[in-house]
Amino acid sequence: MKSKDAEMKIPESELEAEDRGAEEERPRESDSNILDLSSDYPRDKHISIQRHLADLEKLADLRDDERKPCPLCPEEKFKACYSHKLHRHLQNLHWKVSVEFEGYRMCICHLSCRPVKPNLVGDQTLSKMGAHYHCIICSATIVRRTDMIGHINRHVNKGETESRFSTVRAPKSSYKVVKESATDVQVLPNHSTPQKTDSYFNPKMKLNRQLIFCALAVLAGERKPIECLDAFGATGIMGLQWAKHLRSSVKVTINDCNENSVTMIKENCHLNKMKVKLNSREEDNGETVGNGEENSDTIEVTKMDANVVMHLRSFDFIHLDPFGTSVNYLDSAFRNVRNLGIVSLTSTDISSLYAKAQHVALRHYGCNIVRTEYYKELAARAVIAAVTRAAARCNKGIEVLLAVALEHFVLVVVRVIRGPSTADDSAKKVRYLIHCQWCEERVFQKEGNMVEENPYQQLPCDCHGSMPGKTAVLLGPLWSGALFNTGFLRRMLLEAVQYGLDEAQPLLKTLVCEAECTTPKHFSTHSPGDENKQEECGVYIRTQNTSAESYLVHGKRKSEEVLRSAAKRQRAEHCAEHPPFYYNVHRHSIKGMNMPKLNKFLNYLSEAGYRVSRTHFDPMGVRTNAPLAQFKTILMKYSTPTYVGAQAEGPVHLPGEIQVGEEVPAAAVMKVEEAEGAEDKSGVATTVFTESYPTHCAAE
Repeated sequence: MKSKDAEMKIPESELEAEDRGAEEERPRESDSNILDLSSDYPRDKHISIQRHLADLEKLADLRDDERKPCPLCPEEKFKACYSHKLHRHLQNLHWKVSVEFEGYRMCICHLSCRPVKPNLVGDQTLSKMGAHYHCIICSATIVRRTDMIGHINRHVNKGETESRFSTVRAPKSSYKVVKESATDVQVLPNHSTPQKTDSYFNPKMKLNRQLIFCALAVLAGERKPIECLDAFGATGIMGLQWAKHLRSSVKVTINDCNENSVTMIKENCHLNKMKVKLNSREEDNGETVGNGEENSDTIEVTKMDANVVMHLRSFDFIHLDPFGTSVNYLDSAFRNVRNLGIVSLTSTDISSLYAKAQHVALRHYGCNIVRTEYYKELAARAVIAAVTRAAARCNKGIEVLLAVALEHFVLVVVRVIRGPSTADDSAKKVRYLIHCQWCEERVFQKEGNMVEENPYQQLPCDCHGSMPGKTAVLLGPLWSGALFNTGFLRRMLLEAVQYGLDEAQPLLKTLVCEAECTTPKHFSTHSPGDENKQEECGVYIRTQNTSAESYLVHGKRKSEEVLRSAAKRQRAEHCAEHPPFYYNVHRHSIKGMNMPKLNKFLNYLSEAGYRVSRTHFDPMGVRTNAPLAQFKTILMKYSTPTYVGAQAEGPVHLPGEIQVGEEVPAAAVMKVEEAEGAEDKSGVATTVFTESYPTHCAAE
C-alpha cells in the first residue's frame, strides 16, 4: 500500500507542478498571441481593442455581489472591487483616453505586454509594466496617446488600413487625381509629405518641372531620339509629361526603388493612355492608340536603385530629384552619360545649402559657407562645384547651362563633354572665395599654388586695415565660372512659349537678362548673333532649324574660314559673361535716406558705364560689375533725405573731386558709414555728412 501511495503521490506532484507551470505560462502565451503574427485570418485582436464600453464591461463580468478585477490592469495596480467602482474605473481610466479608428477603440493597457527598462539598481522590473496602447493594424505597442494617433495616421497614409500585418494598398476611392500640363496622375491624400508617403507629389515644384521639360525639349531639338531617365519617379509625373508632349523624340525611362511607387507609376501610365514596358515586355491596357504610335507611347518602368540603373545603362538626359541632397548619385550619373548629354539635378536640402546647417553642407558638399547677402547664389555655386568634381573623376568636363535657386529648391543643369582636357578646364574653375564680413565685399582667390603672405590684399576694401581683428573668411571651394548659357536659355524660352508653359516664361526672361547682364527694357527674343547656332565649351551644336547652307559656303577653305571667324565671335561673346554675385540694395542702403526706385537705380548704374541687371536669386538684388565703393557712391548720390518732406526727388550733390565712374577711396565710404547713426540733441535720427560731403548737407 505504501508503494502504491508513493506511486500515486508522484503523479499528483507532477500534475500540480504542470498546473502551476501552465498558469505561469498562460499570460506569456497570450502575450505571444498579442505580439506575434497569427496565420489564421481574421487575426484575433487584443482585449484592449473594443467597439463599445459594454464590450469592455463584458470582459470584466460585472456582478453586484462579487468582486472582479480589471481585465486591463494587473492585480498589484488595481485590486478587485465591486461592479460600480469597476465601471467607473473602466470608463474613466481606459475608455476616455482611448484612440478611435474605424469604429474601434484602442484603450490604454497596463498588462505585462511592454516591459519597462530596468533601473540603475538592477531590480527585477519585468513584472512592472508601463501603460501603453496596442495598434489595431500591426503588433506595435505605443506608450503615448499622441504617438499612437500619429502611428495610426502613418498606416492610413501608406494605405495599410486592414487589421493585418500585411501591407495593403489603399482602395481606389482614396486616390486623388491631379492634373498638371495636360497630364493626369493619381496621388494619395498625403502626397505632399515625403516622409510619410511613397507617392510624393509637390505642387509647388511645378516651376521646377517646367524648367526641366524646357531643357529636355531643347536637347530633343538637337538630336533625336534621345534616351532620358527620371531616376526618382514617385508618381511618374515628370516622365509622363516628357513622353506625352515630346512623343517620338524621347525614349522615357522612369525608375523608382519602391514597389508601391512603381505600381502607381504603371497605373498613371495607363491613366494617360501610355504603354508600360517592363523587362523587355510590354503591358497594354487596351486603351492605347494604334500600332503606328507604339514606340512613341511606350514608357519603360524599372524598379532598381538609382545608382544601379545609371551604372547599367547609358542615357542622353538624366534628372536627379531625390529627397534631400543628390551628391550620393553624382558618380553614377556621370559614369555612363553620353557625350554632349545633359544632367540636371534638384537639391531640396536648403537648410544646409542656405547656411542654416553649415556642418551638413561641409559633410555633403565639402564646402565651407556662411550666411551672406548672396547666400542663394553661394548655394548654387557649391552644388556646381560638387558636380564638377564628380564629372572630373570620370574624365568629363561640364558647361553650366542653368542654375536656379529659389525658396524650395536649387536646380542645376549642366552639359557633359568628354575628355581629360575639358575635365581639367572645369576643375580649374573650382576656387575659394574671400568674403569680408564687415562690408560684404567678395573676390575669388587667385589661381596658383603659392601661399600668399597677406590674402586680405586681394579684397578691394581696406576693412582689415581699419578694423581690429580678422574681418574676412575663406569660403568654398565654389564654382567660379558662369552660371548661365545665354543661347540655351533663349531656346528654352522659345520652347516654353511653344508649349504654353506660362509659369516658366517670366523666370526664363529674367535669366536671359541676368545672363547677358542687361535690363529688361533691352530684352529681345532674338539674339544678336545667329540664333540657330550655339557654341558651348568650343563645341558647335546644330539646332533643328539650322541648315547646311548656314554653316558651309562654296569651297572647303572658305567654309573653314567662316567657321573659324564664327568661333572667334562666339568666344568673344562668351568671355563677356555676367559678373559673379550680386549686391542687395537694402543691405547697403543708408539710414535717414530714401533710396531711388530699383529700376531707376539700374539706369543710373548703366549711365555710369557699368553692366547691370536684376537677379532671380533676390528680388532686391543687383548684379553689376561695379565695385562696391562705386555702388554705394551712386546709391548715395541719388538718395534723398527722409526728413525733408517737401523736397523734390533729386540727387545728392557730391564734392567736385569725386566723380561718378571713378574709384572712390574706401576711407571716404567709411566716413559716410560712420556718420549714418549720428543723432541730434532733440533725439531725432539724422545723417551727418559734414566731413565727407559738406557742400549740400551742411546747409540743410
